[in-house]
Amino acid sequence: MTDSPVLTLGETMGLITGGRIGSLAHVSDAHVGIGGSETNVAVSLSRLGVPVTWIGRVGDDSLGRRIVREVRGEGVDVRAQVDVDAATGLMLKELTGQGTARVYYYRAGSAGSRLAAADVPAGLVENAALVHLTGITPLLSDSARETCRSVVGRARAAGVRVSVDVNYRSTLAPAHVAAEVLGELVGQADLVFGSPDELAHVAPDGTAPTDDRAAAADIGALVRALDPGGTREIVVKRGADGATVYRDGVLVDAPGHRVDVVDTVGAGDAFVAGYLSGDVHGWSVEKKLARANACGAVMCTMPGDWEAAPTPAELDAFLASGGDPVQR
Repeated sequence: MTDSPVLTLGETMGLITGGRIGSLAHVSDAHVGIGGSETNVAVSLSRLGVPVTWIGRVGDDSLGRRIVREVRGEGVDVRAQVDVDAATGLMLKELTGQGTARVYYYRAGSAGSRLAAADVPAGLVENAALVHLTGITPLLSDSARETCRSVVGRARAAGVRVSVDVNYRSTLAPAHVAAEVLGELVGQADLVFGSPDELAHVAPDGTAPTDDRAAAADIGALVRALDPGGTREIVVKRGADGATVYRDGVLVDAPGHRVDVVDTVGAGDAFVAGYLSGDVHGWSVEKKLARANACGAVMCTMPGDWEAAPTPAELDAFLASGGDPVQR
């Protein structure tokens, strides 16, 4: 692994979570925290010993200051612009059952959505070992989309690997718009993450299974549609069924783990971080998958978007506990 950090960028928001199961129309207490896919990944990478930088924008407000303090406190190199003309975005999480939740976003015109290409200093992309983006950021605004394009272009020119987690949010854009924008981003990535239905959204027209059920049933056809030349690494997140990786024309499957699920939010980000931590070390696909599945499983055992992200010692303890790798 090089000494250069993984670089990621995107919006992190304040997070208000109901204190118990029930509608926020009736729950009387709540917890204040923060959350964002890219910082979830960054914190997880930092706990796994991988140097990582996060770029974003926050408002000149209490939530913005909390984001900077907490992410920096996790050992992440934080490069956050303070935007005095926009507020930090907000998420409300309503607990709907054991291990399930409904999330509401208040991010239109937020500081994070105003991310600009100028926010990414010269040399930061070029000296990274890997750049990680999600499909959330380019759908936030025109400037955020252009920032993603600029960063990917700089990475490609410098020979820096690009990782993209599709992470499609239907509240940000309808499927046909997301397919075009995210398809462009995925088309330039070396490493792609997504569920079967997310990957089907960004596959070239007419090449992928036509609905979510077909996509889930025919992983082989889906990944070959995304990477007909066999030049990239496609990681298919299959939830309770584990994950599949397609690289060099070969499919590698790995089962998940059985755990008592408390909260699934953030598990996908922990999975990605686990995989990327192995990637920057040059690990085999099998070893990367084993760590990724373990990271995702551990995240499901405690509440919060990133708080349960494990260290290597905690992963070793989890794997030594003998949980059957069947499902979670």
